[in-house]
Amino acid sequence: MAKPVVAIVGRPNVGKSTLFNKLAGKQIAIVENTPGVTRDRIYHEIDWNGKEMLLVDTGGIEPKTDDLMLKHMRMQAQIAIESADVIIFMTDVTTGLTANDRDICTMLLKSRKPLVLAVNKCDRIGDLPYEFYEFYELGVEGEPIPVSSLHGTGSGDILDRVVELCNFDDEEEEEEDDSIKVAFIGKPNAGKSSIINRYLGENRLIVSDVAGTTRDAIDTKVENEHGKFVFIDTAGIRRNAKIDTKIEHYSVLRAKSAVERANVCCIMIDATQGVTEQDERIAGIAHESGKPSIIVINKWDLIEKDAKTVDNFTKEVYEALGYMQYAPVIFVSALTGQRTAKLFELIKYVYEQSLLRVSTGMLNDVLNEATSRVQPPSDKGRRLKIYYMTQSSVAPPTFVIFCNSVELFHFSYQRYLENQIRSVFGFHGTPVKIVIRQKGDNPV
Repeated sequence: MAKPVVAIVGRPNVGKSTLFNKLAGKQIAIVENTPGVTRDRIYHEIDWNGKEMLLVDTGGIEPKTDDLMLKHMRMQAQIAIESADVIIFMTDVTTGLTANDRDICTMLLKSRKPLVLAVNKCDRIGDLPYEFYEFYELGVEGEPIPVSSLHGTGSGDILDRVVELCNFDDEEEEEEDDSIKVAFIGKPNAGKSSIINRYLGENRLIVSDVAGTTRDAIDTKVENEHGKFVFIDTAGIRRNAKIDTKIEHYSVLRAKSAVERANVCCIMIDATQGVTEQDERIAGIAHESGKPSIIVINKWDLIEKDAKTVDNFTKEVYEALGYMQYAPVIFVSALTGQRTAKLFELIKYVYEQSLLRVSTGMLNDVLNEATSRVQPPSDKGRRLKIYYMTQSSVAPPTFVIFCNSVELFHFSYQRYLENQIRSVFGFHGTPVKIVIRQKGDNPV
């Protein structure tokens, strides 16, 4: 049985994300004093006294609103409620019991899910404020729990209550996760959330033509005939000059963090805009992290085409991203579904390529042939001597070459040897790292 799902629900700015981070034990959800900062559902596994649960943070609910984004947030919260085993209903003692609190509580009671009522911002030690007792009027089974999500007081009481309400009887030992983690990165509004929703067949992520809609990195599990995947949707990365709020700054850090924990990166590029300087910078994050990558040209349905359109666009991509000649390019439409199924095959392929391991004997056969074809460089009468090469690790494939002089090993000759390795063994879609060691250096 899967881990019980515990959703934190409430109106905007009552401290849901602060409590989420406190229960998770680290900064995961973005926390700002701005209503609506958490727009999508954020997930994290937690352990309380040996009981494992999946905690969900949600965007604040505004029961009655005409605002399009708030409607999206309400829909996301509703999905979280439907999938939850237990719900933590978060309120704010400083504002007292509001009409929106009553409306949300009515919705939660109708779901018939076990409910824990948390009254936040009870920061003072001692007697509870008078406003705290108003929340008894909501009729939630069990007493309201006073908490301070900022200081962490009461969080243990909440988890104790949650554990009482969860059913762990049928929980089986979970198998080791063998999913391929895929980070979708790109500029705002490049279609990252749209393509994940296309795979899921549900509005798992907020999709809007408002740039920057996704502010956090969000994990979504997918399993099909191609295998098991975890899709990480990241906030669109803007140019540094345009990051003029703390929220945007956090989103860039979150996207970089998502790349670090991914096995594969899908770099989303808007076909209607071509490859921009910002796309180059974003692709560089994946490349420098050593991640196998796929360049996904989205919105291809909006492009007028002839027999040379694909070839010309591909050439433009590789000219702009000269350091990523190894990455395959795929043209898709998240809107129509064009070639989106093919992406699964590519993800699995480049991931497997990043895990290839070549024997030292085979590597040195290639090395000997390469050096006999093109002599190593020399300088002032001294010639570079290469003794042998070995593969030290995978993901990214890393090769250590031992020689007589690091200074003589020009970058151009490193690139030549990399190309020879690729021509024989593949390593399609993944960066290859070459480490040069001078004779006498400590081995890797």
